[in-house]
Amino acid sequence: MSETYDHDFYAWANEQAALLRAGRLNEADIANIAEEIESMGRSEKRELINRLILLLQHLLKWQYQPDRRGKSWRVTIMNNRRQLVRHLKDNPSLKSMLPEALTEAYGDAILEAVGEANLDESTFPPACPWSFAQIMDPDFWPA
Repeated sequence: MSETYDHDFYAWANEQAALLRAGRLNEADIANIAEEIESMGRSEKRELINRLILLLQHLLKWQYQPDRRGKSWRVTIMNNRRQLVRHLKDNPSLKSMLPEALTEAYGDAILEAVGEANLDESTFPPACPWSFAQIMDPDFWPA
């Protein structure tokens, strides 16, 4: 079974699903099933952080490049807020990770903003200046 897992993941996944549905747990590849479930959880956390990075990056650019504000940035901010709401609705336990995720995402958002805005990293506060509630507030547009 482990060989199928290593060489044909699709076939392995379908075999495991069939075994689980049939209640044949003693034949299932429990160790690899557990690993895949844990991997799915990490993927959901990565999605949260990636959405936060994009939102924070655009909020930073919005604040520090007011002369370049436009519809594209506004739409990106609004879309990411909506996608974060959906992602957290689908994965409510991720809410407990928000402080850590926000801190992690902010560092990456600064680097992304530096690369796009041609500003020095020292331009931006070293820690995120906004709470999660603020960045998610549809009326919040940093001045």
